[in-house]
Amino acid sequence: MGTWIQRTSQTWLVYQMTKSAFLVGLLAACQFLPLLGLTLIAGTLIDRFPKRTLLLITQCGFLVLGALMTLIVYFKVVQYWQILAIAFGMGILQSFDTPTRQSFVVELVGKKDLLNGISLNSSIFNLAKIAGPALAGILMVQFGITWCFFINTVSYLAVIFGLARIENIPAVIQTHKRPQMLRDILAGIHYVLSHSELKLVATMMLIISTLNFNNNVIIPIYAEEVLHAGSQTYANLLSATGIGSLAAAFIMSYLARYGLNRRLYLVVSFGTMLLQSLMLFVRSFWLASVIMILLGFCNMIFLNQSNASFQVGIPHELRGRIMSVYVLLNQGTTPLGSLYVGAVMDLAAGSWGFPACGLLALFLVSVVLLVQRKIIANWIFPAKAK
Repeated sequence: MGTWIQRTSQTWLVYQMTKSAFLVGLLAACQFLPLLGLTLIAGTLIDRFPKRTLLLITQCGFLVLGALMTLIVYFKVVQYWQILAIAFGMGILQSFDTPTRQSFVVELVGKKDLLNGISLNSSIFNLAKIAGPALAGILMVQFGITWCFFINTVSYLAVIFGLARIENIPAVIQTHKRPQMLRDILAGIHYVLSHSELKLVATMMLIISTLNFNNNVIIPIYAEEVLHAGSQTYANLLSATGIGSLAAAFIMSYLARYGLNRRLYLVVSFGTMLLQSLMLFVRSFWLASVIMILLGFCNMIFLNQSNASFQVGIPHELRGRIMSVYVLLNQGTTPLGSLYVGAVMDLAAGSWGFPACGLLALFLVSVVLLVQRKIIANWIFPAKAK
């Protein structure tokens, strides 16, 4: 919740300071740019060192940066470049934190319950995604934005305490004694590229995660320019996506017993792109909220199934490296999408944020699926495929 409170308030603060959609996009780019360069390196360390130790280090780093953000806002000395620098620092930590947490799930629940573990992890994430923005809206309106950053800072203490209490963690499997970082990185990439279905999932993630996961950039501009509303409406729309995501996480937890569902994967992929395209015609808060719920629902199932595709059946000694590829595709390409949609909204209007992403993604994914039609036929009609 603390992280979502910070993200919501930080984005709103930057937009109120600059009134520029591109600069909001640049903020998101700074936060996720380190993932582009460091995530694959992080994967090699994850497979070599205890994951809990790495997580304790990253959470302590987040706490320090959160405290710094709180102080500069409280003393009213905050400047745009300072926010960018803190976001970049958090991005560096996130490059190590996110793939570590993703690959830590199997150690906590075991291979037998992995799909349920992924769904439970998603449920927790999306509970926070609902509550965090909603609380941020209340805090900003009632108490001021400084409280948002302070609460985020304090929240890391709970995470550090929780990590310290975890016991009976499996020992790290050493695949070789001497570090060979380049070989380790290439091993994870090679595994993904050498498995045709996983390669297709990775390609779809590259397109959809780059273009269709930019709500933090689009929604504040959409809320002010199209709906002519303030911070509470912005926070409510973010919470609406969390509601849809949470519902999807619960459903996927139930469906986990049946394994991967490729038909559903294709349906939610196209659902995301079509819903974003239709946002060009939406001028009502309530209709926008309904679409945000549906978007959150589709996005969560897409990520859940993508995550499962990367985790099920992979060699344990490569798990950290393979999951670092997943995180790179999920979040590392965000800077490109953030800058693209920020520039579009500055040049056109806030109403073009969602459709500019949805229409372009729809075209690119259609081309990819046409090229890979044999695999798609196997996904849709598995009994008939040869």
